[in-house]
Amino acid sequence: MTAVIKTIGLDCGYGKLAVVRDLNISVNEGEVVCFLGANGAGKSTSLLTIAGALPTIAGYVEVLGKEVKSARPHEVARRGLAIVPEGRGLFYKLTVAENLRLRRHRTSAVDLGDVLAYFPALEKLLNRRAALLSGGEQQMVALAGALIADPKVIMLDEMSLGLAPIIVEQLLPVVRRIADERGMSVLLVEQHVRAALRVADRGYVLAHGRVVTEGTAAQLRRDAEILEASYLGEQKATDEAEAKGLI
Repeated sequence: MTAVIKTIGLDCGYGKLAVVRDLNISVNEGEVVCFLGANGAGKSTSLLTIAGALPTIAGYVEVLGKEVKSARPHEVARRGLAIVPEGRGLFYKLTVAENLRLRRHRTSAVDLGDVLAYFPALEKLLNRRAALLSGGEQQMVALAGALIADPKVIMLDEMSLGLAPIIVEQLLPVVRRIADERGMSVLLVEQHVRAALRVADRGYVLAHGRVVTEGTAAQLRRDAEILEASYLGEQKATDEAEAKGLI
């Protein structure tokens, strides 16, 4: 199988401070790979480095057969990589249709009809400003915007952030369907372990800037409780303490 994303011994972070160390991951053609871990583990930093938005401190990054040069995200995007950032990256004063029109390339083989087939709920919202949409609807627009650019690889950063679990359960199978039907590869950053592993082929678990375990989705599903307790339990405890006003 051909790897569309590959990192070898990657150290990345901000300035000279490495947040992620010795990262070795790969995403093959047509695969959905989930990248699991608590907040602060280094998942978003890894994605930004793969996309060329952050410089590598050490190691090697390759996207679609070519090395990623630091601070050249436009070149990586032209190769066929799309990223849906944690904040969704929408133009909130523009309508849904305008957001999608801005993201479609002239040479894209994906049109509005193709996108609406995956996200039919958007058809009635095309003339509504993005700021007036619900969180779930905004995430649909963000995903649709990545799809309409007709990429070979999509990276999704915390797609479930701020969404009700039922919305996450509805959107993740659409990601799987897009990969299967259009042959696109997906690197999915998620904290919802079980939901992500139901649609993924493989996964990596990141803790404190290092990959602590990896395997097929089936293998990781068998250890889901251990993963949640061992690697994500610290984040859960922090969230609960914040909710109680203890920190």
